[in-house]
Amino acid sequence: MTGLSHGRAVALMVLVTLMWSIAGVVTRWLDSAQSFEVTFWRSAFNALALIALLSVLRGPATLLQSLRRGGKALWSSGVCWSVMFTAFMLAITLTTVANVLVTMALAPLLTALMARFALGHQLASRTWAAIALAGAGIGWMYGQELQGGRHLLGTVVGLAVPIAAAINWTLIQSLRGNSEAPDMLPAVLIGALISAAVTLPLAWPLHASPHDVAWLALLGVVQLAIPCLMSVVVARTLPAPEISLLALLEVMFGVAWAWLGANETPSAAVLGGGALVLVALAGNELLALRSRR
Repeated sequence: MTGLSHGRAVALMVLVTLMWSIAGVVTRWLDSAQSFEVTFWRSAFNALALIALLSVLRGPATLLQSLRRGGKALWSSGVCWSVMFTAFMLAITLTTVANVLVTMALAPLLTALMARFALGHQLASRTWAAIALAGAGIGWMYGQELQGGRHLLGTVVGLAVPIAAAINWTLIQSLRGNSEAPDMLPAVLIGALISAAVTLPLAWPLHASPHDVAWLALLGVVQLAIPCLMSVVVARTLPAPEISLLALLEVMFGVAWAWLGANETPSAAVLGGGALVLVALAGNELLALRSRR
């Protein structure tokens, strides 16, 4: 998947968001596993899957060498991944799927600003317009869902996800074109290992049923390991703000899954704001395609 065209990178990122989006609805199908245990099992299975996948892609010896020689950039990215893995699952157990996903949708705003000031990126007018429109939709949903202080703790925890994501995407972008840059795929494994290690003591003793463990294994492999590796590959082609804009599709997919599969009916504000987000995404991609032609 090296040397992707822009169109294929966009399509791959859409697939990534679809795979990411199943976490909320699957969490609602669990019997007994609670917040820290849910996070531990998902991160543990994610780590196991990543060890297997990266060993195939890179070879065991190369993987170990990458972990030893990755340096500050690799381990900083790993910490960002661990924050995203941990905060997302904790937040999803404290509030509704829609609230968490809407909070995560702040990532494009944070990423664009961080890329602008940290990397000096000059953003196209269409990207700023799309970010503004998406921000309006997010603000609409965000204000209504949190009216009266509801679900405040889950939202605060969820805020850690877009902050960490913005730092991570900007870090990966800063390495583009650097021939001495480390292989960043193992950073996802580092994040999974840190998340599992931190949450295990808080989750002990474990009470998850075999039913829950099976679902959490699915999340660790299909919802995390595979799409996260794919997203790192996409980041080599697409600029950070565009990746974050496309990642907003996870909001739409996730709310739809929770609505259809767990009867978490979204409010009118969520639906209306979500429509603005979709318009922003579609408009940005269409204008980008026209510009390249």
